[in-house]
Amino acid sequence: MFFESVAGAACAAASLMAYGVRGRSSSLFGPSVWRGVSGRPAIALTFDDGPSESTPELLEALDRNGVRATFFQCGVHVRRLPSVAREVAGAGHEIGNHSDSHASFYFKAGREIYRELERAQESIFEVSGVRPSLFRAPYGARWFGLRRAQERLGLLGVMWTATGRDWALSGAAVARRLSASARNGAIFCLHDGRGLQREPDIRGTLEAVTRLVPELKGRGYHFETVSEILCPKN
Repeated sequence: MFFESVAGAACAAASLMAYGVRGRSSSLFGPSVWRGVSGRPAIALTFDDGPSESTPELLEALDRNGVRATFFQCGVHVRRLPSVAREVAGAGHEIGNHSDSHASFYFKAGREIYRELERAQESIFEVSGVRPSLFRAPYGARWFGLRRAQERLGLLGVMWTATGRDWALSGAAVARRLSASARNGAIFCLHDGRGLQREPDIRGTLEAVTRLVPELKGRGYHFETVSEILCPKN
């Protein structure tokens, strides 16, 4: 009985840890949201891992459809492609922090996590003149020390209602996946980069956006940035 109790407690602790690290509604390691208000037919498109060489094509697709989105950018890419980073901000999209080097936070010390967020924060500000208030952890994985880093930098964590898995699925499959998850206040996770890759192939993402946006508009939804979907003005 004793060993069964110990095993049960260990299993419960492991489950709690897994939820804290990856659970979309978890705030164990810092303030975090995964959806906006549910009283309005609004959806937020978000894009991680950029900017990349492919981002301008995505910006054109969003502009054609009259959509403003939220881009969670990596500091290393901002420094590598400053003109693209400025183009995203100049087009009126919201900029969020996605860490500096897209490193997993698992088992990292709090000071390392803080440096990842701080360097990205400063790079985005220096290049685009924007100081992000939103943060998305690489791989959606939070860890000890993140709460303190977010507090010091004034960052709110953002998870997602649904992810398109656009790094692995076809554009049509991504669109179907997100269409099925559409609801008031949904936050969708897509990517305009692929980790630290240069010149990433995001054709699936582009196809998904081209298919998804007109369909959801036809169903009565409109698109907002994450900040707008969290705190609507009307």
